[in-house]
Amino acid sequence: MSEFSLGDRVQVPSKSGIYIGELIEDRNDKYLVKVLAVMKHPMQGDLHHPKQVENVLFHERKALAQFEKVNVLKSVVHSYSDELPDYGKSLKSAVENYRKQLESKTTPYNKEALKALKIVEESYYLGRYY
Repeated sequence: MSEFSLGDRVQVPSKSGIYIGELIEDRNDKYLVKVLAVMKHPMQGDLHHPKQVENVLFHERKALAQFEKVNVLKSVVHSYSDELPDYGKSLKSAVENYRKQLESKTTPYNKEALKALKIVEESYYLGRYY
C-alpha cells in the first residue's frame, strides 16, 4: 500500500465503477476522494447478484458525479499520473464502452442492463454532461 499526500491524483474503485479523483482527506483506514473523471461506468443491476435478472431488484446505477466525494479504503487507491480527462467526455466514453460490452453478447442480463443504461444515460444530470 502506497502512502499518498493530500492533493494527489488517484484512481479509485467505488461500487463497480472506477474513477479518477483528487485525494482531499486522510481518514485513518480510508481516503476521502473528490471525483474528477470516470474511467469505468458502474454495472447495472444488483451488485450482490451480478449479471442476474430473476428474483433480484435490478438497479439503475449512475456514475458518481463530478466533484462528488467518496470514502475509499486506502488499500484500493492507486496513483494516477496521466492527463486528466474532462469529466463529461470521460463519462460519455465510459457509457459508450459499457454499452459496447453489453451489446457484444445477447443475454437476459445484457438486455436488462442496456435498458437500465439507456435510462441512466438519458437522465445524466439533465443533459449537463452531454
